[in-house]
Amino acid sequence: MGLLNNKVAIVTGAGSGMGREEALLFAKEGAKVIATDINEAAVQAVVKEIEANGGEAISYLHNVAVEEEWIKVVEGTIQKYGKVDVLVNNAGISHAAGLLETTVEQWNRVLNINLTSVFLGMKYVIPHMRDNKGGSIVNISSIAGLTGGSGAGAYTASKGAVRMLTKAAAVDFGKDNIRVNSVHPGFIETPMSAEFVNNDQMLQWFLSQTALPRVGRASEVAQAVLFLASDSASYLTGIELPIDGGVTAK
Repeated sequence: MGLLNNKVAIVTGAGSGMGREEALLFAKEGAKVIATDINEAAVQAVVKEIEANGGEAISYLHNVAVEEEWIKVVEGTIQKYGKVDVLVNNAGISHAAGLLETTVEQWNRVLNINLTSVFLGMKYVIPHMRDNKGGSIVNISSIAGLTGGSGAGAYTASKGAVRMLTKAAAVDFGKDNIRVNSVHPGFIETPMSAEFVNNDQMLQWFLSQTALPRVGRASEVAQAVLFLASDSASYLTGIELPIDGGVTAK
């Protein structure tokens, strides 16, 4: 029996990386997956892979920073399935630039995609979770949301804000049996991190920061997200779960 049997799950940024692994794993565990991404071809390919493996999924072209597009995704999900049990706010971007080198336009773009999208997803999904007497929301932050870091002020600010927005929502909606948790990946091999992981000097720096002697896999993050999304984590809300190979411990 799958951990998400009869659940309906929205996963943003599902076209590649961690979002792709989350969508595939959720479908394998019995969820009906609404996979969204700004890259329409990529997310359609994920849906085809899910269907080829016997799962059920639909895709949406989705700019997560746009309110109207969230309304479209959530209303479409409700029309098709009648409920939303799980929301994974996974979509995001990186921005490796110091505070003084970051323009206002860059700052706003990072905050809109990494933070405002999380607000919008919860704003439009939570009323339906209330109607359904519960649900689980997993917001993907970063170890940058736990530690200061260097040279990525906008990114760090956005991910720290996701962490605290998660806690605020957990407190506000616990009475509705809606659980809200954040996941904080460390150095994970994804298309977004490829230029760093494939650079030997940068890779060695990554490894010097971890307790485990390797970078992480997107599938390992997906397993943690699955746990928080499932009823196995029924008494967990407001937590921050690092998936970081021991970076924050070190």
